[in-house]
Amino acid sequence: MPGRAPLAWGDDRREALMKSGVRKWEAVREFALGLPEAVEDHPWGPEDCVVKVNKKIFVFLGNTDGPQQPGLSVKLKDEALHGHAMTAPGAEPTGYGLGRSGWVSVPLAGQGAPSVQVLCEWVEESYRTVALKRHVKELDARIRAEG
Repeated sequence: MPGRAPLAWGDDRREALMKSGVRKWEAVREFALGLPEAVEDHPWGPEDCVVKVNKKIFVFLGNTDGPQQPGLSVKLKDEALHGHAMTAPGAEPTGYGLGRSGWVSVPLAGQGAPSVQVLCEWVEESYRTVALKRHVKELDARIRAEG
């Protein structure tokens, strides 16, 4: 994730936080891939994971193998959700000009990091923003069926 400071590996606490972030990363990835017609892609090489629907990225996941904290970037057009995401420790507008279009980058580990449930809500909102109407209808039907 652009702009994120590397973690120092000598510190046991930081390593524990990294592992916590990896677990969140895995849960969020699994959730994203469970959305209608979502597919994983690695457009810039194996170290950069994104999830797409209809060839459009709805979540940047980066990777969990490097020295940087695991994180994600999502597109949040809803002002309340965008504002909430920006209050997360370490959150920032996504680089490369994407922040101007509502993309937010959020670290997954650390004091006050969002829960998996909140992260999945943001991923779902990002999905709804970029997905075709038929994909959103399918998602809504699944949610209704699960009751």
